[in-house]
Formats: sequence, C-alpha cells, structure tokens
Amino acid sequence: MAQRPQPQTDTGAVRRFAFELPALTASVARARRLAEERLIIWGCGPEIRDTVSLIVSELVTNAVVHTASGRFVCELREGEEKLRIAVRDEGGPAGPRIRDCGEDERGRGLIIVDALCSAWGAERTGHGTSQIVWAELAHGTGEPC
Repeated sequence: MAQRPQPQTDTGAVRRFAFELPALTASVARARRLAEERLIIWGCGPEIRDTVSLIVSELVTNAVVHTASGRFVCELREGEEKLRIAVRDEGGPAGPRIRDCGEDERGRGLIIVDALCSAWGAERTGHGTSQIVWAELAHGTGEPC
C-alpha cells in the first residue's frame, strides 16, 4: 500500500544523480543503464544494482505509459540509511495506485515496487499537474550502498 511522502530525515545526502529523458518506451532501458552505471561508479554491489534497475524500470515505465508526459526526470539519492529513487513526470489523470491485474501481465509495476522497497509514495508538484513517484531502499549501514 502506498505510504504518505515523508520529509527527508537523513543528516544529509551522501550522493545524488539525476537525469532527464524523453517519455518514450526506448527511454526505459536507457534509464536502467544510467542508474546502473551510476551505482557502479558509487561502488554498489550487484544485488542493489539489480534491485534499483528493476525499480527504475517500473517507475519510468509508469511515467511513460500512464501519463501525458513528454519527458521525465529520474533521481537517485543515497543517504546514510536509505537509497531513494524518484521519477518526476509531467502529470496524468490520476496518481499511481496498486491494482489487481488478475492474469494480465501489465499493471504489476507498483506491486513489484511495494515488495522490494521499505517505503514508496507519490506527491503532486507545481500546479498539481506533474508528480513525483518515489521508492526507498533501506540499507542502514552508514556505508555507501
């Protein structure tokens, strides 16, 4: 179930990386690659890279498929206790929600995100048209990734 957005409580962001891409289906793979490359640079292990790649893929796919966006921004922010992935789009008719997809292969993205993350949520930005959908992975070690 979606949780309400919480203010950042880390003592400060250790690392931050953001990129903007056109809201095209081809951008989903590019977003995964950019996220994974950054995590390699940060020294993150393969398990966290795989998890983040999957979350980025699901959040970006939602922005591409379910909004009227021409572009999206993806941000990775690693704090002392968590890694936060956020995707800002230009908005759509309704906020993100988990839905029962039955046998359909589509529509399971947020179920996957919910299962992998310690928290996730969404918030409207600007004049209420764009939104940020975010997910957090707790690592709590005080060490990078």
